[in-house]
Amino acid sequence: MKRRKNPFKNIKKGALHRQLNIAPDRNIPVTLLRKIKATPKGKTITNPTQTGKRRILVTELLKKRVQFALNFR
Repeated sequence: MKRRKNPFKNIKKGALHRQLNIAPDRNIPVTLLRKIKATPKGKTITNPTQTGKRRILVTELLKKRVQFALNFR
């Protein structure tokens, strides 16, 4: 029987926390995740919550990490 490849092999733990400057022991607010997801690439958003960075540049990698976080909540 052939083994399946592990899709989570290249996942970097805590990468989204570091990118948003939120402590690893704190949860990332869902409102922030949804706002990042709704923003087009290349735009800068203001953080609607009191945790993490105040201004965030939305990149392709950030959008992928946010989508992953929303899927695995």
